[in-house]
Amino acid sequence: QVGMTTVREPRTLPVVLSPDEVARLLDAAPGPKYKAALGLAYGAGLRASEVVHLKLGDIDSARKVIRVEQGKGRKDRYAMLSDALLDLLRAWWLAGRARGVMVPGGWLFPGQNPVNPLTTRQLNRAFHGAREAAGIDKKISLHTLRHCFATHLLEQKVDIRVIQALLGHKKLDTTARYAQI
Repeated sequence: QVGMTTVREPRTLPVVLSPDEVARLLDAAPGPKYKAALGLAYGAGLRASEVVHLKLGDIDSARKVIRVEQGKGRKDRYAMLSDALLDLLRAWWLAGRARGVMVPGGWLFPGQNPVNPLTTRQLNRAFHGAREAAGIDKKISLHTLRHCFATHLLEQKVDIRVIQALLGHKKLDTTARYAQI
């Protein structure tokens, strides 16, 4: 029996977009639904799976928070809801209601059949389309928006433990890696 050795991949720093590049990418998103969904990935630091599984009732505009139920690690947490993000969500809500796809108590981002949520695959396709349309040729993924969220907060001197809580990380090392420390 031949012994197996594991080769560790070197940890590379994640690519981070400037706030201007993020704005260009969001502007290039196809329509209010994807502008809002990608805006949430960046503006609240949400994972793709968390974005697509949000329900209308998870948005608390009075308290300016988003309830993220059963994120990674099956934990509930609150994410921040900025005024800019709330504006994006309101624009999508109005457009979605006009199209008749917003079901009371239903998904914030309904799929082709409003009974089901948007899929992460559809969200990824919209992200890559927006990246191309915005002329951003850096090697990035939808998850990059989460890295940008953490890094931009850190650059604004927000305490790393606050960022850790917002991202829903158990360990500070995970957050530190995101924030490129």
